[in-house]
Amino acid sequence: MTFNHESTTDEVLDGLDLSGRRFVITGAASGLGEESTRALAAHGASIVMLARDPAKNDEAAARVRAAVPDADLSLDTVDLADLASIRSFAGRYLDGGQSIDVLINNAGVMACPFGHTADGFEMQFGTNHLGHFELTRLLEPAVVAGDRPRIVNLTSSAHGISDVDLEDPNFEHTDYDAWISYGRSKSANALHALALSRRLAGDGVLAYSVHPGVIMTNLGRHLNDDLMQQMMDRSKERAAKTGQPEGFQFKSAEQGAATQVWAATSADVVEHSGTYCADCGLGVEGGNVGGNGFEPYITDASRADELWALSERLLDS
Repeated sequence: MTFNHESTTDEVLDGLDLSGRRFVITGAASGLGEESTRALAAHGASIVMLARDPAKNDEAAARVRAAVPDADLSLDTVDLADLASIRSFAGRYLDGGQSIDVLINNAGVMACPFGHTADGFEMQFGTNHLGHFELTRLLEPAVVAGDRPRIVNLTSSAHGISDVDLEDPNFEHTDYDAWISYGRSKSANALHALALSRRLAGDGVLAYSVHPGVIMTNLGRHLNDDLMQQMMDRSKERAAKTGQPEGFQFKSAEQGAATQVWAATSADVVEHSGTYCADCGLGVEGGNVGGNGFEPYITDASRADELWALSERLLDS
């Protein structure tokens, strides 16, 4: 069945029985993570809800259980801006002996003021990419042990703002720009999925990057009038250069989370591991980046390998 930008989580999951399948979702305490949890649980999936704030995670789980009384949920705490937190959770999870059928790297921070993670990395690159890179790296044995395993990384149309910067990932030598930083981190998320699709293919693991669309969630908590204007100005500049439509088409949470649950469950993407997905379909290279299009640099396998090597150096140093 063909879906589009208006499709919802319930529509793309219609008719699927996910009983016995185990999903681990970061950023599950609100927004797209919570909606993905609700929709997948409604179809029988077991969900491990990960969030930085235990109290907010409890509240989200209560909302999910109100909507899905028999939801199979377990909760744990992970701060993706703190390697110690990531490593602590991964150790607990692996010690429990549970496999993972689908890992959805959903959490993130957007356009925040300049700052650093607990380990000294620039906040957006450190949280959005390095945090998920380390979590995925540590959970790899559980994913490989899963049934028809998949990994889904949330990226964004904002990858079109900037490719990754392998020379100065932490803005140590260049002036910080909140949107450029976000764009770099989202390109990194896509390149990470591409690298995973190649490195884990022999283990039967599929990997995808997903642009959810533009949704009003807690992700936008740092946005002010100046940052919003910068976003609109970038959209105008892109439209003038490419002839692509200007502006943004907003989605509901149910529409925004649809592409990630589609990538996590659909048979239509099995032959397309490593692909950028948007609007519940495969992305289009060179298409409208504000919609389902993507820039070619996120499909550069050598770039993905270079980012992988840099990430390992940073995390292991």
